[in-house]
Amino acid sequence: MAVNIKSMKHEDFKDNEYIDKLVEELNATGANVAVGNLNKLINWGISNSLWPLTFGTSCCAIEFMSLGAARYDMARFGFEVARNSPRQADYIMVQGTIVHRMAPALVRLYEQLAEPKYVIACGGCAVSGGPFKQSYCVVPGVDQILPVDVYIPGCPPRPEAFFYGLMQLQRKIKVQKFFGGINRKQKREEFFAAHPEERGKLS
Repeated sequence: MAVNIKSMKHEDFKDNEYIDKLVEELNATGANVAVGNLNKLINWGISNSLWPLTFGTSCCAIEFMSLGAARYDMARFGFEVARNSPRQADYIMVQGTIVHRMAPALVRLYEQLAEPKYVIACGGCAVSGGPFKQSYCVVPGVDQILPVDVYIPGCPPRPEAFFYGLMQLQRKIKVQKFFGGINRKQKREEFFAAHPEERGKLS
């Protein structure tokens, strides 16, 4: 099984070892032909119609807006249906600084997303707190409160970086195991119980 993205060659991605390891794990577990092909079809559909719930609080959101314009045109990848309701979105894209007062609302939105759901942290502020990391009111990285799937560094990231991060999410989805895998994700408290080192101040 190979993970193919039309827009980029396999060797152009930076973290092929991680994806190859996921492919090996998927192949090792084995599946019959019908389940394997249905699994591949479902993952193809999910990965090519990702609808974002944008949670933009600062300059990264402006960069994301440019993806919808003619120059970059995220409709080519199936990302164009940006929703304002978590019940119609596939993943939440956190763009900008998250303060402690805002964090409970962000967690509530994440928990209202339908499974399978994903999180992308965009920009230095969402990834690690950015230049405000030492501030008493800023969450030092959204991974303190949500399980992040893809990190997009930059301050702010360029539109090309957004596309790269979104294609990384597509690759991750294409090698996930839908039957018996992502459709029964751990709840937030179960995740933190299994990984106490990940527990942040707001968990």
